[in-house]
Parts: sequence; structure tokens; C-alpha cells
Amino acid sequence: MEYRKLGNSGLKVSALSFGSWVTFSNQVDAKLAQQMFGICLDHGVNFFDNAETYAHGQSEIVMGEALNSLSHPRDSYCVSSKVFFGAEKNPLPTQMGLSKKHITEACDQAMKRLKVDYLDLFFCHRADPDTPIGETVWAMHNLATQGKIIYWGTSEWEESQIREAYEFAEKYNLTPPTMEQPQYNLLYTNRLEKDYLPIFNDYKMGTTIWSPLAAGLLSGKYIEGVPADSRANLPGYEWLRKIMIETDNSKDRMQKIVDLKVIADELGVSLAKMSIAWCLLNENVSTVILGASKISQLEDNLGSMEVLKLLTPEIEKRIRAIIE
Repeated sequence: MEYRKLGNSGLKVSALSFGSWVTFSNQVDAKLAQQMFGICLDHGVNFFDNAETYAHGQSEIVMGEALNSLSHPRDSYCVSSKVFFGAEKNPLPTQMGLSKKHITEACDQAMKRLKVDYLDLFFCHRADPDTPIGETVWAMHNLATQGKIIYWGTSEWEESQIREAYEFAEKYNLTPPTMEQPQYNLLYTNRLEKDYLPIFNDYKMGTTIWSPLAAGLLSGKYIEGVPADSRANLPGYEWLRKIMIETDNSKDRMQKIVDLKVIADELGVSLAKMSIAWCLLNENVSTVILGASKISQLEDNLGSMEVLKLLTPEIEKRIRAIIE
């Protein structure tokens, strides 16, 4: 396993990490989660990603029980949560957003569900148009000084919003954000590769990128249709199926996937491995968050580190010609 600094901090996270966006509670129970965490830890993974809204808090409960059962030292891995959407199915106004109240209470609730005394990383899951960014920065700073979180960051914020948070923290000598969690994959590149460049240059912001396989599209499993056991067929995720598979440009997207698979086949690796490894070519990627509902998927994805050496400048150029 390769370890990379999380932005300008001293924390080193594994290049591949493991998250539970859709799968935990919905497709992965505590027993399977325990097996998956054991495999991850054996491969050197040291960062596990979660959020209050995933399965309305149940995902964090499953993760907490699984990690606790493995009896690995707490200082040997990092755990995250995210705040914004709330954990309730129909949250009240005070149970969501980035107000100081909700951030404070959401942190305590996440620690309880995850069975930890502190969160290594705590993300603002989205920007909150109803809360001043300064209030959010103060809330995160307070949690850091209380020892409840070590690093805080953002997820899917605009460049201007992230910059405002950094500038506010600098002005009042508060704890600044350390990382951003954006989507990044072969089919979605602009935000990380273009929009955030000023932030990378000015603040050395780290990233924990999500959806390296574009919600499974880059696994190649949708080329022949939608498998019955895929996340695109999960109840409540009809929006995912519509966005990723049934949009007006879905045919163009699928052709790109077919063309990319040709390169993966030539290299003798799975399209999934090649897609994940490609994300790691970007120097501004601190860690790539993997997701899996089966052990075979997880083991295949963890093998992506071996593919990095195959992605020569010539291969990268061919890939760029397809996706751009």
C-alpha cells in the first residue's frame, strides 16, 4: 500500500480507502462488513469513510460494530463522518444543515454510532446556503479544540466557498479545512482537475475522492444492461439509475466505457482496476474511496495499486483521448 499526505497536514492516509455510501446496511450486514474491514486492514488500508445520512445512521452503526469487533488499535486507522443532510428520514430544521447546533450534535451522535471517542476527519457534506460559512468554521474549530475531531473539511463545495472558509479561518486564527471530498472518475473530471486548481495551489488542500467507478459504470457491468443486484436497482436509488444510465447522453457515456475497456483488456486488467488506478495518477488525490458489496469486488479493487505501473504516458494519452 502507498501512503499519501492529506493535503498540507502531517496525516498520511492509504492511497486506497474504504467507504460505505450505498452498501452498508442496504447490501452489507455487520458480519460481511467485519470480513471486509479485515481484508482492508490486511492490505494496509487505514481510512474508512462514512456519513450521518448513509442509511440514516445505520451505516455508521454497522461500521462501528465491525471495526470494534476486530480489536485493531484505534490509532492504527482513521474514521470519518459527514454532517449536513441529517440522520433522520424526515429531519426537522435543527436536525440538518451546518448550523453550530447541528454540527455539534451531529458530531456527538456520529461518535456514538461509530463507537469512537473522536473522529479523525469530519466533513461538511454540502455547503449550507442558510448558514454563514464563518459560523460553520467556528463550529468545526470548537470541535477540534475540544478533541472531538482532528481534521475537518468539505464535500462538493464550490471553489469560492472553500476559499471563503480558508480566509475566514486565517482572519480569526481558527482551524482551517484540510480536505475536500469531490467526485472524481474517468467520466467526471472538471471539478478536481480545473475548478479546484487555485485551492490546491494556494492551500495545498487534500482530497478523499468518491465514486472512482462512477457508481459502478466503470466496472463495465452495465454495458449489457442493468444487473438485478446492482445499486442502480436498489429501492430509493432510482435517481442514480436515471442520472447514470438513462440520461440523454447515456449512449455517449457507454461508448466511452466500451472504448476504455478495450485498453483495460489490452493491459490484461479489469476496467475497474484501471479506472481506480487512473485516479491515483493525479497528484492532488490523497486517497481513493472504494465501495463494494461483495468480497470479490473489494479484493479486485484493492489490486488497483498493481496497475499503476502499467499506466504509462502513452496509455494515459489514449485514455485522455477517449474521455475528453
